[in-house]
Order: sequence, then C-alpha cells, then structure tokens
Amino acid sequence: MVQGINIYPAEHLSQVVEFLNGREPLALLIPETPELLTPPPRYDDDFREVRGQEPVKRALLIAAAGSHNVLMVGPPGAGKTMLARCLRTILPPWSFEEALETSKIYSIMGRLRPGQALVPRRPFRSPHHTISDAGLIGGGTIPRPGEVSLAHHGVLFLDELPEFRRSTLEVLRQPLEEGKVTISRAATSLTYPARFMLVTAMNPCPCGFYGDVKRACTCTPNQINSYRSRISGPLLDRIDIQIQVPAVPFKDLAAPESSEGSKELRVQVVTSREVQTQRFHKTRIYANAHMPPRMIKTHCVPGPEAQRLLETAMERLGLSARAYHRILKIARTIADLEGEGAIGPAHVAEAIQYRTMDREF
Repeated sequence: MVQGINIYPAEHLSQVVEFLNGREPLALLIPETPELLTPPPRYDDDFREVRGQEPVKRALLIAAAGSHNVLMVGPPGAGKTMLARCLRTILPPWSFEEALETSKIYSIMGRLRPGQALVPRRPFRSPHHTISDAGLIGGGTIPRPGEVSLAHHGVLFLDELPEFRRSTLEVLRQPLEEGKVTISRAATSLTYPARFMLVTAMNPCPCGFYGDVKRACTCTPNQINSYRSRISGPLLDRIDIQIQVPAVPFKDLAAPESSEGSKELRVQVVTSREVQTQRFHKTRIYANAHMPPRMIKTHCVPGPEAQRLLETAMERLGLSARAYHRILKIARTIADLEGEGAIGPAHVAEAIQYRTMDREF
C-alpha cells in the first residue's frame, strides 16, 4: 500500500542473498494504486429510524461535518446510544493518508485480518466505563496503543461518562488537545497518534430524570452536584458541542420514518469536508475542529455584527478562552454546511447555543 518505494518480491531468502550479492536479479514490482472502498460501508443503524430529536440530529450533522467532539445529556431511554451509533453512518469516507495512519496502529496491534492491507472504515470504539488508564490511553510494560489510538481518525464513544474514573477521564486532555499521546517509561518514550472524534453521553443526574417534565427526580442537590463534578471544567471545555437529548414524546415515536436519513446527511457532510480539504490542503489538518489558534485567526473571522454577538455571549455566560475558540470553529463548520464563506450572526448564534451547558455545569 505504501507508494514511492521500489518493491522486489522474492519467494525464498536465498533469492534475497543472491540479489544483494549481484548474482541473481529480482523483477521490480509496480504496485497498483491503492483504492479505498468507494461505496460507503453498510451499517445496521440509520438516522431515518430516529424518531424526533431533530435538534440533536442537527448538532450531530455539524459534529460530523467538522469532526467536533460531542456531549449528549438526557434521561435513560432518550436514544443517546442509538444517536451515537448513527453518527458513524454519516462520517465522510477517509483519505488514503488517514486510512494508512490508522492501519499502521491496527497492524502493530495484530488486529488486521490475514491479507488485509487497510482498515476498511473509520473505527468506532466504545470502551466500558471500567477501563483502566492504560487501556484507554495506552501503556503497559511494553507500551502499546490504547483505545484513543485505536480510534484514530474515527469515533471514541464514552457512554455513561460520569461512571468512568475521574483520573481516567483526565488523561484524555493531551490527545484531545494535541492529537497524540506520549507514553514515557524508564527505558523509552513512545508517541502514538490519537486524533479522534470524542462522542460522550450521560444522564443529567444519578436517577436520570432531572429536568424531566413527566418523571420526578429523586436526587438531592448535593447528589446532582457530586455526579456532575466527576466531569472537570477543563475536560468540558474540550468538548465542542454540548446538547440536551430530551425524552421522545409518543407522537414522535408513532410518527413515520424521517424523510432524511443517513445517506442524505452524509452527502452534506462530504460536501462540507471537501471545502475543508481545499482550505487545509497544504497542512496535515483534515477538519475544522483540528485548527490551532493561529489558523482560527485566519479562517474563522466573524463579521462585525457576529463579533458583537459573540462578545455579549462571552460576558453573560462567562465562557473561557478555549470555549471562545470552540464557538468560532463550530460557526465555521455551520457556514461550510450552508456553503457560505463568511461567518454571519446566524452561524455564531447557533454555535453559542451548543455551549450553554458550561454555565449549568
């Protein structure tokens, strides 16, 4: 699969010795240009089967278009897990470079099937909340990649987020910020790539019904605060989109399937990613969410009215500088989805609403 190298196949080691000694030639092999799976992979899940939850579907569309991290908060049975599994069905096909980077990780872990050259689709990893720090981030006596690296260029889904140990969640900061993880040991230090899309889900409180209009919450304020405090502010800052997932009313459950399924949403995501590919063609960045601050200043400049709106929101919601950059990147993605080059007030307004949970937490 690697291009730009000379390949001389040999059937026996003796042929290699004779070739290196100049006594027997080996025919040069010209490999075919590698082709990824052009048709999108088939999944059992589809957004067409999701009843209601139109605001959440819109948020996940934006997340897929810009590779933004997501936090979904809602009561049990609202469909958070199903929505997360549907999200992978609208992710764009990956480039050869992305597929090769991820396949390297699966290769050294022995996870490629015999004869398989590339991982065929973007990975979707969903570890249990009992996972150890080393299992999530990587490590061991001989350092091996963890779940964050196995999810490289794919999705890392953490269900029941507060049930993970806080120390385990805190080790996510480096890969979320830098797109890589460094494992240091006395004898060596290894760095593995970990540029993944973090998708998380949680209940609003221990019983799950805080804010529900039909079921009463049985939790005390101290229990709610203790439950939510398991997610630190710095980690929450690194999650771009925070969205409420309400319980689905009966009229929506009984409604017919949505006319807009994963296939239609995927077209919008692919179109948006093509714009981003042209924008970042001279860099190793593949999506808006990965822009460093210097690129944000270049590609995410809001107009005067949008800038005033953003300034007001920063002051009233008490948002951090990191949240400010997140809003600009989300607004850039929304503008890309709508095919607009300039970031307007409507784009910023929609992006701001995905950060209002900062104040609640």
